[in-house]
Amino acid sequence: MDELDPRNEPVKAWCERDELHVRIKDGRTLSAPLWWYPRLLKATPAQRENFELSFIGIHWPDVDEDISVRGLLLGAKAPNAVEPEDEPA
Repeated sequence: MDELDPRNEPVKAWCERDELHVRIKDGRTLSAPLWWYPRLLKATPAQRENFELSFIGIHWPDVDEDISVRGLLLGAKAPNAVEPEDEPA
């Protein structure tokens, strides 16, 4: 996978309650659960909305988080990600 492939450049990013979504230049939307990125999970909605797109990923300056499109494509979680326990039915 070529990290510098222009088709993988992020063009839009947004967070929903439990998920991060990133649209890349080739039209795909990549999604990952927020628990993969504890800094984003703990961030306020305003902090999540303050981000910068770069050629290879997204940076959230308020929470010092950087996520690459390559990492999303590979399913890479933050090293300190802790999967939430399932709630009883």
